[in-house]
Amino acid sequence: MELELLKQDGKKASKKVKLDDGIFGIEPNDHAIYLDVKQIQANGRQGTHKAKERSEVAGSRKKLRKQKGTGGARRGDVKDPLLRGGGRIFGPRPRDYHFKLNKKVKRLARKSALSYKAKESGLLVVDDIKFAAPKTQDFKKMLSNLKLDDSKVLVVVSGDNENTYLSARNLQGAKVMNATDLNTYDIMNCKNILFTEGAITAVHEYLK
Repeated sequence: MELELLKQDGKKASKKVKLDDGIFGIEPNDHAIYLDVKQIQANGRQGTHKAKERSEVAGSRKKLRKQKGTGGARRGDVKDPLLRGGGRIFGPRPRDYHFKLNKKVKRLARKSALSYKAKESGLLVVDDIKFAAPKTQDFKKMLSNLKLDDSKVLVVVSGDNENTYLSARNLQGAKVMNATDLNTYDIMNCKNILFTEGAITAVHEYLK
């Protein structure tokens, strides 16, 4: 598979970029994508939720009324879960949501997600992205030149590219990340992916 190599100003370069069919042209595995996205979201949870149960609520242990003879239901103390202000029945407790996923499954999920984007014509490649200084306007101008200013875009770079990171951090619909940090969730959570030529090489080495 080949893509036109573009310049930062939106013009075509004099060559094309070849994409590895073993990464960008496989038959996508939807279940692998599901598992990887599920793990990423689960590992991001703090798990600090907590509700007080009957034994933890402050209040008297005195029985509210006698057991029999009132014509009403039996009542214990004010911490009864059936009463307002009482403890919660089977409330949430702190827990760890992390779970393990095999490396091969995660690699397959990323390949599947990239293959989906390739089929949807959601991939673009530029020769390089360089900014003299971190300026959001320059980043927005680049997206406009590449006709990506009206869509959610993921920009994948290689190596240290601090000015690009700083230029994009104020934009809600754009995210910049290194090729080695590429994950299934971010791939599926955007409409278009903009690679630098160096990032394509890094992805080929990383996911081969």
